[in-house]
Amino acid sequence: MEKKLSHLKDDRAIMVDISSKDIIDRRATAVGEILLSDRTIERIKNGTIEKGNVLATARTAAILGVKRTAEMIPMCHQIPITSVDVNFSFREGAIVATVEVRSVGRTGVEMEALTGVSIALLTVWDMVKSAEKDDTGNYPNTSIKNISVLEKIKGTKTN
Repeated sequence: MEKKLSHLKDDRAIMVDISSKDIIDRRATAVGEILLSDRTIERIKNGTIEKGNVLATARTAAILGVKRTAEMIPMCHQIPITSVDVNFSFREGAIVATVEVRSVGRTGVEMEALTGVSIALLTVWDMVKSAEKDDTGNYPNTSIKNISVLEKIKGTKTN
């Protein structure tokens, strides 16, 4: 049996009514990576990118993205964000962004976590684009990949 799409009713897009759902603790963690040249990664680590502190800027952008998800994705609800944690790690040829979002509410926070990761990685790209461009102004070795939800947890009822 095919699963019914929750955001469609009579062939119209709708925002799902969550008013009857319980208020519970919710958490989601998303991850993604940006592939960069080794030279650019070293410059990020050494703090020699002209635009400034790449990861601090990307962390702030991720938090802002999480908080504004409902403004960018039409069917997302405005929800109370109680916590955002943004972390970066390095692996050969890439920076990995991990964003954990927490809320106490009636709907999950996976879209907020995914948005946070996406905005973080886009901000890294923006901060380092002059270092990543080739002679034609293109980015042959730069890409954002593997954005996914690592974990989604529904906690206990709060009222």
